[in-house]
Amino acid sequence: MRQNLKDPAYELELPPDIMRSLVEQAMERIVSYVASLPAQPASDVEEGEEAARSVMEPLPDAGSSYGSILDLLFERLFPKTYNSAGPGYLAYIPGGGIFHTAVADLISDSINRYVGVWAAAPALAQIEAVVARWFGEIVGYPPGCRGLLTTGGSMANFTAIVTARRERLPENFLQGVIYASDQVHHSVTKAAILAGFPEGNVREIPVDDRFRIRPDALLDAVASDRWNGRTPFMLVGNAGTTNTGAVDDLAGLADLARQERLWLHIDGAYGAFFMLTERGRKVMRGIERSDSVTLDPHKALFLPYGTGSLLVRDGEALRRAHSIHAHYLPPMQEDPEFVDLCQYSPELSRAFRGLRVWLPFKMHGIGPFRASLEEKLDLTEWATRELRTIPGIEIVAEPQLTVVAFRFVRPGLDLPALNQLNRRLIESINARKRVLLTGTVLDGKFVIRICVLSFRTHMDRVTACLQDIRASLHSLQAEPLPEV
Repeated sequence: MRQNLKDPAYELELPPDIMRSLVEQAMERIVSYVASLPAQPASDVEEGEEAARSVMEPLPDAGSSYGSILDLLFERLFPKTYNSAGPGYLAYIPGGGIFHTAVADLISDSINRYVGVWAAAPALAQIEAVVARWFGEIVGYPPGCRGLLTTGGSMANFTAIVTARRERLPENFLQGVIYASDQVHHSVTKAAILAGFPEGNVREIPVDDRFRIRPDALLDAVASDRWNGRTPFMLVGNAGTTNTGAVDDLAGLADLARQERLWLHIDGAYGAFFMLTERGRKVMRGIERSDSVTLDPHKALFLPYGTGSLLVRDGEALRRAHSIHAHYLPPMQEDPEFVDLCQYSPELSRAFRGLRVWLPFKMHGIGPFRASLEEKLDLTEWATRELRTIPGIEIVAEPQLTVVAFRFVRPGLDLPALNQLNRRLIESINARKRVLLTGTVLDGKFVIRICVLSFRTHMDRVTACLQDIRASLHSLQAEPLPEV
């Protein structure tokens, strides 16, 4: 029977001319949007609540014109956000979102192949396996490592904890204890809870003056837990914390983990890809001795959000933790060169994520990624030197990668007043809308962070950041000293 495209049953099958039109209309707006990024405000959420309420509507019974939908998105909704794609986004841990991956997603979503089982799409499933091996090469893992792409570092940390639990603990695992510094990302604690552990089974260990885990305090905690009948089994080290970019002594942690029979997992979501640089390899010496590592390509490889990854040194450990049989599945691979992703991951159904990384790597090679990371390290060092020239600025956390944390100290103010002053300072900086900075609290001090990581951030924007810091400080210093 011939298809009738006016029949609603066939309406979702778009004819070729409509497909081209949809992409062309979207591309016209996307190209204009990306070209205007340097001129866009770094943040504009003043009317965000109004924008959010405007999309709260019942399930539509009839459609709207495509053009009007694009206008709504690009003119009313996209602008009312933190501009995480722009060069002024120096907040949290930026990424930027290279366009190559958007094209890869268009291709992979359009062909819509299932890659959870190797037999369903052998070469496409293998692309993700190859990407994981490339990542293993970057961090110095042996050929037997295995890995997968996830939606982000949170899912990677969860998968790592489940793998370590199944490798190191019995079925009744509730005496197992996980150790991490008090600077660890909150996703580690959440992952432990989701993996079945009480929250109290995650021990937060104090840090030194560089915000790195203290080995002496760690050893004391392990000894105390063993004395009290608990089972220490996992240590989480940091390769770039969110607060300060701190990198633990990974070689020392590897020695300690071997001594205490602990699974060593490195949360390198932010920092591990700096292993592409000579400075990064020096700071993260020992990461190659870990049992597993989380890396986020949507951070230091600049990919769009939704691209995380986990590597496990012993690939068979990852498979043992996730492999399960079902009669409706085809036979799994016995060839060690090939991977059924469903046997290495919590997911059976999964997106074809491998193309997101594979396509830009194939187009450019690794060189431009390495060069961009080197530039971000240079820019952070420059920004730190400039901060030192500003009277009253205290560097609270020296950059170990591309984060520097600082505050303004005004004589005569106690800690609460200083914290309030620095909150006003960051508001003044951000109000200028050329950059967006975020703050955090370190030892009770509210500090301001600069994180340079977007591939679109270059010297001109970091210079603008320092100009806005100076101008905001000038305004604050003109204000009268509050009563204390």
